[in-house]
Amino acid sequence: MQPVLIAGKWRAADAAGSFQAANPQTGATLPDVYPTSAWTDCDAALTAAAAAFQTLRTLPRTKIAGFLRDFAARIEANVEPLAAMANAETGYPVKPRLAEVELPRTTNQLRAAAAACEEESWTRPTIDTKLDIRARYEALGPVAVFGPNNFPFAFGSCSGGDFAAAIAAGCPVIAKANTSHPGTTRLFAELAQLSADAAGLPTGMVQLIYRTSHTDGERLVSDPRLAAIAYTGSRSAGLKLKAAADAVGKPIYVELSSVNPLVILPGALKERGEKLVDEFLTSALMGTGQFCTNPGLVVLLAGAECETFLAAVGKRYEAAPVGALLSKSVAESLARGVDVLEQAGAKVLAGGKPSDAAGFRHSNTLLRATAKQFIAAPHVLQTECFGNASLAVVCESVDELLGVLKSLEGNLTGCVYSDTAGSDDATYDKIVPALRERVGRLLNDKMPTGVAVSAAMNHGGPFPATGHPGFTAVGIPTAIDRFAMWACYDNVREARLPEALKNKNPTGKLWRSIDGRWTQE
Repeated sequence: MQPVLIAGKWRAADAAGSFQAANPQTGATLPDVYPTSAWTDCDAALTAAAAAFQTLRTLPRTKIAGFLRDFAARIEANVEPLAAMANAETGYPVKPRLAEVELPRTTNQLRAAAAACEEESWTRPTIDTKLDIRARYEALGPVAVFGPNNFPFAFGSCSGGDFAAAIAAGCPVIAKANTSHPGTTRLFAELAQLSADAAGLPTGMVQLIYRTSHTDGERLVSDPRLAAIAYTGSRSAGLKLKAAADAVGKPIYVELSSVNPLVILPGALKERGEKLVDEFLTSALMGTGQFCTNPGLVVLLAGAECETFLAAVGKRYEAAPVGALLSKSVAESLARGVDVLEQAGAKVLAGGKPSDAAGFRHSNTLLRATAKQFIAAPHVLQTECFGNASLAVVCESVDELLGVLKSLEGNLTGCVYSDTAGSDDATYDKIVPALRERVGRLLNDKMPTGVAVSAAMNHGGPFPATGHPGFTAVGIPTAIDRFAMWACYDNVREARLPEALKNKNPTGKLWRSIDGRWTQE
């Protein structure tokens, strides 16, 4: 039984049960055994995190930034074991996916978080000299991070963007591993603890449990010692956690479900139809479609070009290799989702059935529905099929297309492909206001699967894409805000103020709003 990390020590779990991960490529169970922790483990982790937070409030930001940089360096020094473990648990290739793409993204996020932590402009110090009122964002308290199954490094509960943002804010993290890749998370936690020790951070800065019962998970997120939660995963589990956190007024940032509508207008198909088939296929089947931003819904206007496009995509889906899905439960969920779409009237153009190949697989699936069907049952036909399946909705008119977009739930992304010569401009102008309201990130002539680590990036959106449209899970320093509170100081003596709010700029580089003007003075 693998140990849990609590209060700076690896120790035997108080196990209420156990589980093992499986290799998605073969379906074979992996040898390591992991505990399902009883509440006593959660209770101990919460107590340690609360104590760590009190110490953190007194430490210089340079110590936290030093931890993040040292952690990034240790990750880079351990590429081989990390990538090997993740390959066994997720089926993702070591190269280029894990070692050359996701791992550098992870270390870049950590270093960006270190820079923001040290520089502190993310706290937005604001000073009203006339009334002597001063305020800034400050760390909220211990954070629980529930990592997803599809990005074991860059979104991992003990390595990814939520982890980096919470630490940069000055919050201890209780990492809850995803049960699809517990070994990968354990390796990251081992390195994180070494970095925390080297930086002289308090015990309980980083902690790890692997699994809890649903009841204990809901109890964890509603515990008063926990300040906030970040969750990426299934809609059903996320909504239960959100209800528990909402009941006690606790901020919880959930990423739940997104079909990421992709609109391809007729002029674009006429201009570069074959190229769009290639782009769509690459985006939809990359990583066996297991991206938060996978284009699960493609909306087209009826016509010869539409039929040519769908026929070509269907043939390519049938011919493309069938990749492994991350777990048995993902494969089963995908099969259920496809069945729901079929029962709602969607027609299968390619695939549609589970694969009989080894491991966890489902045939590459393309379905088709009319706009009338979609508008009549939008909730059902927006069922997310997480994996290598997409639904095409064919509209008879621009008004029908607009009706489809107005029927959408909230999504992470929305994309419109249009003719570069301008023949689609009038349609674009008519439909985009409706799309803009329903997506966090609007794209033009670009597939949505790539999510750049940029301060301007929004990896968020209206419900159910996320639980709150005002925040992003990607992009430093903007992602840090989720784990901070607006702390106001009214007529507080200067000697008692945080350095960032004193009259003198502590570094000369910190941006502060002084009497309504942003300045480094």
